Amino acid sequence: MTANSETVIDERGDSLTGEDPRSPRHTAALDAPAPAIRPVRLGPIDVPTPVVLSPMAGVTNWPFRVLCEEYGPDGLYVAEMITARALVARNPKALRLCRFASTERVRSLQLYGVNPAIVEQAARIVVDEHMADHVDLNFGCPVPKVTRRGGGSALPWKTDIFTELIRRVVKVCEPANIPVTAKIRVGIDHDHETFLEAGRIAQEEGCAAVTLHARTTAEYYGGHSDWSRIGELKEHLTIPVFGNGDIWGADDALAMIAETGCDGVAIGRGCQGRPWLFADIKHAFEGSDERFNPTLGEVCRVIARHARLLVEFYDGDERMAVHDLRKHIAWYLKGFPVGGSTRKAFMECESLEDVDREIGRLDPTVEFPPRVVDKPRGRVRFAKKVHLPYGWLESRTTSHEERETLFGDDPMDASY
Repeated sequence: MTANSETVIDERGDSLTGEDPRSPRHTAALDAPAPAIRPVRLGPIDVPTPVVLSPMAGVTNWPFRVLCEEYGPDGLYVAEMITARALVARNPKALRLCRFASTERVRSLQLYGVNPAIVEQAARIVVDEHMADHVDLNFGCPVPKVTRRGGGSALPWKTDIFTELIRRVVKVCEPANIPVTAKIRVGIDHDHETFLEAGRIAQEEGCAAVTLHARTTAEYYGGHSDWSRIGELKEHLTIPVFGNGDIWGADDALAMIAETGCDGVAIGRGCQGRPWLFADIKHAFEGSDERFNPTLGEVCRVIARHARLLVEFYDGDERMAVHDLRKHIAWYLKGFPVGGSTRKAFMECESLEDVDREIGRLDPTVEFPPRVVDKPRGRVRFAKKVHLPYGWLESRTTSHEERETLFGDDPMDASY
């Protein structure tokens, strides 16, 4: 260990090759008969079609969730990560992110935190104020600002905190009949894998299901996720296992289930700018070859609706809504021959009128570009380093001093 303020782990060189580490069965799975897709039950919640919209920061607020759910099956559409300390502090942005549309069938909310006592308090607020029907716990986030504080995908390494946190949240949620699930990664890197142990602990402590993003923290969002690890976890547990990673199209969802035997799939970056991906998965799970390939005009209608839902989300503030829309515009227009000046004009919009004006300048008959159908979207870069608290890997449990450092009052944890 180095005597720095934090431990830094270099990423494994073999993960930088771009080669696909998934099982050779993957190619065969694409051509195999469609697997049997069965409903999943999470406590009192029936999930007829086992597909999950994964929480994504800055993306899965209720306007985007509504769009996905309107296209898709009766799955789970999870709100973006809520920082537990921020919720306990009644941070206005955290409270806004806890909102759900009246049309959402199941209100799924994800909590993040490191201090089990604070996450328990946040869960108590969720229960007492009837905020959600389902709580997911984030142990999968790989970003440095989270892992350097021992959170996200770094936390399962410390089995004492991991176990205590889940136990406390389940104890709060169970009497209210609110199922608790956990999102994890394979581990910090391939020398420090935690997913089998973390899955077992989650099951023993009362989680209703586990979702595995089949990458390590060090692999971040680069290369291809290793679906074989999802199959390993499925064999290891009796509770439902959802697979996550590199589902860019409906056929990928079918292939993942066929290859791994997982109970369902979780969709992240693949639906950015494509809420209709959930319609494609619905059709695929029903055995249909029907797929939704919208024209530019149809995409623009989705953009316009998304913009208006965001205005409602921001309590009528068009400027905030349109600024939020900007990242989605880049995803919606990906692959379309609209030109840099058009993209720039959308980035400069300040009102719904501006958005409608730019939409009106586009050719609605342009077909969806085949070159981006079912192709990777969003972040694909590798993380070169994993940032962890000082001495994090020296023990699987925390000392009293480590807990004092980890659980200290950090104002960043209560803000956005």
